Amino acid sequence: MRRFAAVALMAAAVAACAGRPTRPEAPPDARALFVRSALAMVGRPYRYGGDTVRGFDCSGLVVYAAHRAGFDLPRTTAGQIHAGAPVARDRLRAGDLVFMRFPHEELHVGIAIDGERFVHAPSTNGRVRIDSLAAPVYAHAFLRARRPRFPRRFAR
Repeated sequence: MRRFAAVALMAAAVAACAGRPTRPEAPPDARALFVRSALAMVGRPYRYGGDTVRGFDCSGLVVYAAHRAGFDLPRTTAGQIHAGAPVARDRLRAGDLVFMRFPHEELHVGIAIDGERFVHAPSTNGRVRIDSLAAPVYAHAFLRARRPRFPRRFAR
């Protein structure tokens, strides 16, 4: 009986080893981490000049998420609008920067989640939130988009 149990145990161990090897989970790329870092701040308060979890302005949220993803962007919206490469509105991808110009402020920036939604820190309603670029207020204010230069190799 003991011999049978030992043989069965060894057979199970060999079968487990013969199965498909499991690969370790790949680390997230900088683009995905950039977007996730910004999304994690949804609900945080708006704070003029803010770039920490205590509060964000629009460009501060972008800088915060970039730092978390392992790369740098200029601190101001005026600097960020020149970072990376231009992107057509119909070619937006997650992680692209979307810029708007509203009558009451010079420039506003957000981070695209996909081709329609973006996360940003608007002073209106005072919280980091997700909005649609198709909403009339953002569709009319849309200025341009830029694709940051994400690091090719990313290690956590």
